Amino acid sequence: MKVVCLDKATYAPDLDLHRPDFEHEWVEYDQTAPEDIVSRLEGADVCITNKVPMRDETLKQLPDLKMISVSATGYDVIDVPACRERGIVVSNVRGYAENTVPEHTFALILALRRGIVGYRQDVINGEWEKSGQFCFHTHMIRDLANSTLGIIGEGVIGQGVARIARGFGMKIHFAAHKGVEGLGPLYTPFEQVLEEADIITMHCPLNAHTRDTLGAAEFAKMKRKPLIINTSRGGLVNEADLVTAIETGQIAGAGFDVLTKEPPEPNNPLLKIIDRPNVILTPHVAWASREAQTECWRQTIDNIENFVANNPSNTVT
Repeated sequence: MKVVCLDKATYAPDLDLHRPDFEHEWVEYDQTAPEDIVSRLEGADVCITNKVPMRDETLKQLPDLKMISVSATGYDVIDVPACRERGIVVSNVRGYAENTVPEHTFALILALRRGIVGYRQDVINGEWEKSGQFCFHTHMIRDLANSTLGIIGEGVIGQGVARIARGFGMKIHFAAHKGVEGLGPLYTPFEQVLEEADIITMHCPLNAHTRDTLGAAEFAKMKRKPLIINTSRGGLVNEADLVTAIETGQIAGAGFDVLTKEPPEPNNPLLKIIDRPNVILTPHVAWASREAQTECWRQTIDNIENFVANNPSNTVT
């Protein structure tokens, strides 16, 4: 059994990551470019990937491949129908980020809502010494208590965010998906969330139905000029429209951990406003607490071991 890991460097280098508990050949690469995928997986039975894409054109050149263990919850990098057609089992990991992503989400919310980024820079720039008094007021500070949080996505992560929000005394609206009605009393209509939320946070998968969930038309309806938070998937929010909304004051700011293309290209519109005090961009690390990385890898290997034992787990095909 040959197991090939294509992007081991997505994990912290000092983590002690175990290997499958059966006889196997192990090959790992820190990163893998698209043009190297086929050669590196030649003869492999199992592939581990976090973000290296596995598309139909690639899969057709890998007749020995039997299983793909996605070291993440999102599996949009995998051509699932093509895997199904070729009898390749695809498994992902689940629930590992139920603490780390909600906590990162609130780190962004608190930093923006309290003006922490701007005030930190002011202190670095010597503004406190110049102020002549014990405090000064260059950035708006707002409480979270009694504010309204719109959560788009009602899975494990969205529920984790809601749990923290309740501790702050926030009002919570789980948004019905854009263009969808009749989801029941637990959901607030999408248009209503746009109008009433002080903060909107994204926690849904990226697919054809959710791409550009927030864009120019939606920003124009946001009466309360909310903060926009995205720790889920790049592409859920139209980045160019987001920048325009920030520049024109339609929204109060943005905290993003994900982009449509990662790492970003120099012309990504968000990069041109990254020095604003009401914008925070982190490099897709909301998932990356030590505890979460360890659990993510444990499930990645468990899925492989279960597959070899003829008991596939967490399958998506």
